[in-house]
Amino acid sequence: MTSLIAWPLGITTISQTCELSNFFCFFRAELEALCKIYCKLITSPGQHAGPKTIINGMPSTAQTIEGIDRIIFRELMHNTFDILTEDTLIERMFCCWDRDSEGAIRLEAWILGLDVFLRGTQREKLEFCFRIYDLNNDGYITKDEMFQLLKNCLIKQPSEEDPDEGVRDLSELALRKLDVDRDGKVSFQDYETAIKEEPLLLEAFGQCLPTEENCVSFLSTLQP
Repeated sequence: MTSLIAWPLGITTISQTCELSNFFCFFRAELEALCKIYCKLITSPGQHAGPKTIINGMPSTAQTIEGIDRIIFRELMHNTFDILTEDTLIERMFCCWDRDSEGAIRLEAWILGLDVFLRGTQREKLEFCFRIYDLNNDGYITKDEMFQLLKNCLIKQPSEEDPDEGVRDLSELALRKLDVDRDGKVSFQDYETAIKEEPLLLEAFGQCLPTEENCVSFLSTLQP
């Protein structure tokens, strides 16, 4: 799926970000506050160095890319936005924010991600959720992906002899709801059409957006 969002490129400093305030759905003061939060996050004690690699037989720590790492991102989603989803979805969310696959969310990606997260259009939120649920990035949500997502987010009951059977039934039901053109997989067009008819299906495979209440609460902290 090709995103219709036209991203500005090369944002690396706070001043550059604030100069583009007309592009984002944030006021200049809010952008300045978001930049300050970003700076605090990337200098927090929870930030970790890059992964260790072996060079000439000796362990070496890879150069750390400045940005928000996976651990800080997970804590942010849990503690700030009450997104208590399981690890697979958190990892997918991180990858969607880390658009250049650098292993860290830079300033530009931080602002762009929150722009959709907090004040995005319905179309932008549809695209965001679809990208998360499309686990292999092939442009479709398949029944196997639905099964994996639902299996991860459902709690197994001790009395269930075959819990996977119930998940398979739910996956089949979800496919029937979302596969508008009946080709056995869900394209973005299928997903968009189905959500317009039944908006509650937007996060059918796990929470990946904050509630309106959490958005309002977070945005209130950005006010001067």
